[in-house]
Amino acid sequence: MASRRILKKDINYILWDIVDECLWIQDLDASKTDASEGVINEAIEFQNTILAEINRAKTKKDFAPIQAKIKAANAEFVQKLNALN
Repeated sequence: MASRRILKKDINYILWDIVDECLWIQDLDASKTDASEGVINEAIEFQNTILAEINRAKTKKDFAPIQAKIKAANAEFVQKLNALN
């Protein structure tokens, strides 16, 4: 079972991984800057939304759907990053 601290660490890890990859893509191909900035902004919005959900959670049972959302979003962001390459 996940804890609040572990979920927040996972989200931060995912966000920084996405930002790092987007900046790498921008360095390789400047024409993809707008698209990668869009992915970064979407990741930041997701982080803010999911952190609010984590903070509203009262019990550990509330963490299971949040963890599922994080896994689904991670897969979605990987697909978006692959599309940029």
